[in-house]
Amino acid sequence: MSMQITEAFVQQYRNNLFHLSQQKGSRLRGAVRSEMQKGKNQFFDRLGQAVAVKKISRHSDTPQIDSAHSRRRVSLEDYIWADLIDDEDKIRTLIDPASPYSQSAMWALGRAMDDVIIAAAGGTAYAGEAGSTSVVLPNSQKLLAATEAAPGTPTNLNVDTLRRAKQLFDEADVDESIPRYMAITSSQLYSLLGQTEITSADYNVVKALVNGQVDSFMGFKFIRLERVLNGSNIQYDTSTGAIGSGVGSLATGRLCFAWAQDGLVLSVGKDMEAKIDPRPDKNYAMQVFARMSIGATRLEEEKVVQVICKE
Repeated sequence: MSMQITEAFVQQYRNNLFHLSQQKGSRLRGAVRSEMQKGKNQFFDRLGQAVAVKKISRHSDTPQIDSAHSRRRVSLEDYIWADLIDDEDKIRTLIDPASPYSQSAMWALGRAMDDVIIAAAGGTAYAGEAGSTSVVLPNSQKLLAATEAAPGTPTNLNVDTLRRAKQLFDEADVDESIPRYMAITSSQLYSLLGQTEITSADYNVVKALVNGQVDSFMGFKFIRLERVLNGSNIQYDTSTGAIGSGVGSLATGRLCFAWAQDGLVLSVGKDMEAKIDPRPDKNYAMQVFARMSIGATRLEEEKVVQVICKE
């Protein structure tokens, strides 16, 4: 059992374990494309935009229009969790921790799943016939959070930046029927609420968003996720805010991201499962064991926008 179980040894009768504050499972799983996978690697084949040509004369030869095929590779990684429960511990605590331990394990795996999806959103994807070609998220899909009046001055998330993110999706003709999401932290949420330039109509929507009464604004469904990564030494243009060029350098920036649901894929080889079994090698202590096998990738760069926020 956990070496910290002695913390629970009873001085008086108690019959519950209370979970401390934490993210309880995955918040991103339902917001991405989900597929099942067999084998270490799986490929997702993509078909690019086609072009129609004008017929130039009667009885002319049929043109050969080669369709643009490409693919992305997803590789599975295994994640596990385990802890032991001695019979003596149950007697001393008057608690059977098996069920709370199982719940804690599943929550931990869910958080790990979110970490895999977050890494896929802004990380390196793998393309090509063998899946050996690295594809990074281009700087054109990265936005510096800033106001329209001062595009080269980093800020936290604001309405102007949300409009620019929406514009990137629209300019790429991302199907508007596909749900769009944005992963942010509480810092970005309260930054939106604190803007003095927000219109009264926008303010009411954002206030409801902060209060948890609604979860959508400007076409995005927001997912508050304190696990969103930080970036460091981010280069930007102090005039335009363009990422990757110029003399500006943001020491630390929160790498929030927006995406269309099918722009990210979660591939599941083995879904989350928990088992409780005796361990003969541990004096028949009961072991709570949980595992999963998953991978994720970015399927299309145009369906992911990284929004870099100064907190």
